[in-house]
Amino acid sequence: MKIVATVALLHLCLHATAVLSGSSETVVTAAPGDVVLLPCYTVGNVTPSLTTWMKNGREVISGGAPAAAAAAAGLPAPPAGPPAGPQRLKLLHDGSLNIQAVTPGDEGSYLCNTSLPDKSTFQAGVLLQVASGPENVAVSVRPVTALSNGTLVAFRGSTVTFNCSGSSYPSQQLTWSFRGASSSNDSLVSTSGSWLDFRIGDVQPGAQGVYSCMAHNNVSHQAVNKSTQLLVYYVPDRHPECMWSPAQDPSHIQFTCSWFGAYPTPTLRWGEDQGEQGALWKGRVYATEVTDNLSVTMNRSRLSDGQTVRCVAQHPALDAGKEKSCSFTLKPPFPEGEPLTTALEATSVTLTCTEAESIPPSNTTWRKGLQQEYIVPGSKYLLSQDGPVLKLTILNISKDDEGVYFCRSENPLAVRELEVYLTVKTSSVYTGAIIGVFIAALIVGLVVVIAKTVYSSRHRICLGGGFGQTEEDRGDVLSLVESDDEQMFQDAAPQLPPSTNGRHTTLVQIHRIPSSDHEDAESADTSPQQQEDGAQTEERDDLVTF
Repeated sequence: MKIVATVALLHLCLHATAVLSGSSETVVTAAPGDVVLLPCYTVGNVTPSLTTWMKNGREVISGGAPAAAAAAAGLPAPPAGPPAGPQRLKLLHDGSLNIQAVTPGDEGSYLCNTSLPDKSTFQAGVLLQVASGPENVAVSVRPVTALSNGTLVAFRGSTVTFNCSGSSYPSQQLTWSFRGASSSNDSLVSTSGSWLDFRIGDVQPGAQGVYSCMAHNNVSHQAVNKSTQLLVYYVPDRHPECMWSPAQDPSHIQFTCSWFGAYPTPTLRWGEDQGEQGALWKGRVYATEVTDNLSVTMNRSRLSDGQTVRCVAQHPALDAGKEKSCSFTLKPPFPEGEPLTTALEATSVTLTCTEAESIPPSNTTWRKGLQQEYIVPGSKYLLSQDGPVLKLTILNISKDDEGVYFCRSENPLAVRELEVYLTVKTSSVYTGAIIGVFIAALIVGLVVVIAKTVYSSRHRICLGGGFGQTEEDRGDVLSLVESDDEQMFQDAAPQLPPSTNGRHTTLVQIHRIPSSDHEDAESADTSPQQQEDGAQTEERDDLVTF
């Protein structure tokens, strides 16, 4: 029996002197101004008899359970501890430390020493971290234009700068991220400072999306996110395209203006220029709409010669006075051609009409007669067109084809006609012309013969003999012979008395001039008759009449 009592007493002593301690620290984070509770003994519902809290090795507060609680537990009343700490610190019955209105100065490592009613002790470490923020997180994007809903707008080709700032204690992490059509949530840039910015040069439509800046407190792990949506406006470099298309009624016309490739959708306006155009357009508006394709139908009563119809494109990316536009000036048709045409029966003739002035282009047709009957192409008529030239070819012409033809051009402004009169002549009409041509050719031939005769007798005409003395003067021949031996004879020619016809005669003596060797050879080849004639000529003196 004594042995059992001794073992029980030893066990009680060992249990009373046991010390419980934790190997890890409890981390408690609080923001300035918060109420924080630092736990101490959390093993069971035992109320500690004495609890002491120390901060960084210095005691900050100490206390124990009330005397009644100690008596109920069979323990002596706890001794009076040091005075309680500041009113912000309060020791609870379970040994926990309550701190009111935490400040950054409360931050540190706390140690709790607890004595339990069974004479055992317990220690617990608590790390109090005071963290604030992120706060005052702000983003700015420039240069941009803000819409009424807060969305930001940048224009293609500009340079956009993004900035994010915030404050956190003790530290923070700032991160810019982007979420667009082709990306989910890409991180762009990050830093641990108090501000962060980045720049996008030559902004393109692909940069359109949501930009977010997140400020993260590295201690409290609190995060604040600020987002903004950016739109990129742009317009095509080209001007709008103006077109026209005919309506079922030729006196109506449909004008169409298209300007694709702009974001957001532009505003198109059809109108008429009035007066001199300056920086701002002045005129009368026909139609306006937020669209990239606008059509308007107009009739002849609203159109006139020289009228300028214009389509103006308006867009936020275009400055005032720099709108892009397209226009055309209206002109009525003006067909041109030969008004009179003559053709020979049983032949073919082509009537030509040119119309290249009208805007919009006119519809040109050939018609026949005062009733302006439509000409249908076939075996009789051939129609062809080469650009603005419209040709009508009439085959196997007869007298029935004679008459007036009309080249009729019509556009929404007016109708204009070219009147062409075709005259058909039979082949007998040309008989007189053929005879006239023959007579003219005969006269020309006679003139040529006479001229040739006069030219051949020009030396007699020049000597005054005329045409009547041709036979009389046939025996008077004067030959000039060129010789290699230049010998000059200056003998005086005796003057003979006047003849009965009143003319003067001069005695001319013909002297033989020595000839060259080749001339001697030629004279040797002459016939005996020629030598005899030469001798006779040498022996007589010839009379030459001037």
